[in-house]
Amino acid sequence: MINDYLNDLNEAQKKAVLETEGPLLILAGAGTGKTKVLTSRLAHIIHTRKSFPSNILAVTFTNKAAKEMQFRIGKIIGNAIEGMNWLGTFHSIGAKLLRVHAEQANLKSDFTILDTDDQLKVIKEVIKLAGIDDKHFPPRFFLSHIEGWKNKGLTPEKIADHAIDAIGQEKSINIYKNYQKRLIKLNCVDFGDLLLLPLKMLQNNSALLDRYQSIFSYILVDEYQDTNTVQYLFLRLLSQKNKNIACVGDDDQSIYGWRGADVNNILNFERDFEGAKIIRLETNYRSTKNILGAARSLISYNQDRLGKDLSAYSPDSGNKVKIRSLWNAEDEARYVSNEIEIQKQKQNNLNEIAILVRASFQMREFEDRFIIDNIPYRVIGGPRFYERQEIRDVIAYLQLVLNADNDIKFERIINTPRRGIGETTLRLLTETSRSLNISLYQASKKLILTDEIKPNTRMQLKKLILMLDSWIEKNGSMDHVNLTQIILEESGYIAMWENDKSPTAASRIENIKELIGQISEFNSLNDFLEHISLVLEIENDETIDKVNIMTLHSAKGLEFDIVFIPGLEEGVFPNQRALDEKGNVGLEEERRLAHVGLTRAKNNLQLLHAQNRRIYGNWSQSIPSRFLDEISKEFVEQDIIYTDNSVGNTFNDRYSRTHTKKMTVLERLQSAGHIIEGDYDDITPDENVNIEQNQRVFHQKFGYGFVLGNDDDRIEVDFEKAGKKIVLSSYLELVKNA
Repeated sequence: MINDYLNDLNEAQKKAVLETEGPLLILAGAGTGKTKVLTSRLAHIIHTRKSFPSNILAVTFTNKAAKEMQFRIGKIIGNAIEGMNWLGTFHSIGAKLLRVHAEQANLKSDFTILDTDDQLKVIKEVIKLAGIDDKHFPPRFFLSHIEGWKNKGLTPEKIADHAIDAIGQEKSINIYKNYQKRLIKLNCVDFGDLLLLPLKMLQNNSALLDRYQSIFSYILVDEYQDTNTVQYLFLRLLSQKNKNIACVGDDDQSIYGWRGADVNNILNFERDFEGAKIIRLETNYRSTKNILGAARSLISYNQDRLGKDLSAYSPDSGNKVKIRSLWNAEDEARYVSNEIEIQKQKQNNLNEIAILVRASFQMREFEDRFIIDNIPYRVIGGPRFYERQEIRDVIAYLQLVLNADNDIKFERIINTPRRGIGETTLRLLTETSRSLNISLYQASKKLILTDEIKPNTRMQLKKLILMLDSWIEKNGSMDHVNLTQIILEESGYIAMWENDKSPTAASRIENIKELIGQISEFNSLNDFLEHISLVLEIENDETIDKVNIMTLHSAKGLEFDIVFIPGLEEGVFPNQRALDEKGNVGLEEERRLAHVGLTRAKNNLQLLHAQNRRIYGNWSQSIPSRFLDEISKEFVEQDIIYTDNSVGNTFNDRYSRTHTKKMTVLERLQSAGHIIEGDYDDITPDENVNIEQNQRVFHQKFGYGFVLGNDDDRIEVDFEKAGKKIVLSSYLELVKNA
């Protein structure tokens, strides 16, 4: 009922609802009921007739959030919700303003909103007219600059007043100017324009600004920590008259700096809005005391934060956060799979289990393991690993090496990367293929000898065919991993993504390198592709319960009963690229991301790190993440699994271990769940034995091999199946009677 909306609010929540006048920051920690507060506040303003629904601007970041808010408010205020004309995302609000006042931006009201592909086409036209070589400066290079400037609220004119601080920026400014002119001529805008143009319009027209400042008597903003500069400027401009702006956010959950979000917007709220108040929501209704304690102790290491002290609503401390140290990523996945099997046996809902990874390439190991163990799963926020565009492209290239007559794969790669082989040429190839009853590959070999294809296109097609013939010839005589790398280099495919300036390009390259690493685990290209075929046949039935796999960025706003966070190692999480590019700012954002991950868990949280990790095909000993060391010991329990006492560091030395060096390799393998069949040579676990050149040894991951040399405890071994590797001596066992 309408009179009940205050009844189930705690004191802090109630205060946030009733404090309607003046600037207000509602600092809402994870699981503290911010959506309930936001909707109750809106309902209260309307119910007490402080404002008509049409005079309230309510801004969210996603359409889903806007719809949920609309539904919740509607349940409280009924039909009055229909009058809330200004409830939506930043872009939908901006688009509405722009349609009404299109002429102010030299547009017609029926303007078209371009997607990324259309933007790139327009930029390509502009580049061509400017006489710029798009091989040295591809369209995405300029698009990246333009999007960055628009996120900062900078028009071409304003940029011209700024110092040029990067190679190519001067060119980018000119392209930006001409790009905007071209959009106006086409009666088009891009997503960046949906806020930049309304902001510019309001800044340049005082009468129009006064009108909308008067209309919006109250402004409410969700997820304020995720706002960029142009969004901040837009909100600040509209709130200057009535000053009734309430922003809900959490500085500890600001994790989207890579796409333009500026955490300083929330940190500087009191400075930017005179007379601002801050109300902290600190009662968490989601997680147990131990999980919150772990999250609280971790985030306390960040210096740039407003500060709050999350406490659990439930008196139950719950299970301690488990930290598990495993041998490698494969064991990491196997361990999680075993834990999930236990939950399955208890009839627990798989939908309530989540694996949160820092980088998408980490998903592959879990997907493979779950397929083997018949554990249903879904990938949230993107396709499965083997369904990703870049992975399918690489697999298509490899399949053509084994069977060049595969028309589906040939068609997929013929112009990927772009070679100037368009629809007209492909149509001719298809017609030739059908008329002669031959494959597209065979048709290409015939047509490159004729004049039916334009000279430039013919040259590119000939180049592709020659490369493909060369790869086919090398297959069998060359190591399949090296062959894969040659294919990716010679085809220009890896260079395509290296030159791509989109936010996803780096993760695509990581995924490709992860795939190359996986290929090295198979004896041949044929064996690998057979494995892939089986993987891709797995049905995707959404009617059954499934384990959730997603990146930590995709997990924001979600909650699960059981959460696993693997890969807590230096370089993986915190991410090395974030540290290299942003230094301490990057580290603090990585720590906020870890905090988001920890607070997704309701009852059971497990943090995993591997002692060894294969990064892009190369094995190296991993260093546990500093985040593990920053979590207060009182909230965790720790085990080292599938290892020995020889590896020590500041983190591991603080905890007990589950295994000792007295266990043989065979025993360690069996304890790890490996099924061992057949006879084994006599393997000694002698701790004091010296490992010397030419001795035969056994390694639980790489198998048998001969020692090539040593440097203290670092041993170079030529393994029979894995090839040359450098490993720690403590992980080797001498094989007697070798």
